[in-house]
Amino acid sequence: QVQVAESGGGLVQAGGSLRLSCEASGLTFDNHAMGWFRDTPGKEREGISCINWNGAFLYYSDSVKGRFAISRDNAKNKLYLQMSLLKPEDTGMYFCAPVDYCSSSRPMTNEYGHWGQGTQVTVSS
Repeated sequence: QVQVAESGGGLVQAGGSLRLSCEASGLTFDNHAMGWFRDTPGKEREGISCINWNGAFLYYSDSVKGRFAISRDNAKNKLYLQMSLLKPEDTGMYFCAPVDYCSSSRPMTNEYGHWGQGTQVTVSS
């Protein structure tokens, strides 16, 4: 059974930084592209970044491009999201998941449809 556990969220002032982590189990991690999604008030869950199996391809949504950086450590089954220049509109619950595709031409979708508990990010103005 695929399981993910997100961590690293918290309360930060606008302009600050946070690093989110995601530990995955129940799958051969380096066989899968991985992605970060977020729920923000008033919006549907949004895929904001993904990375292919070896880190050679990265995708960022326009809302986070230039401020967030995704990375992975296949030896540790871990995915990361370094978030900088945070804005109040980044406030939300952040989730990681294996994704069907990591591409700039098609939306990210959760490969198994299973979600972890997420980690809350709150950015104060």
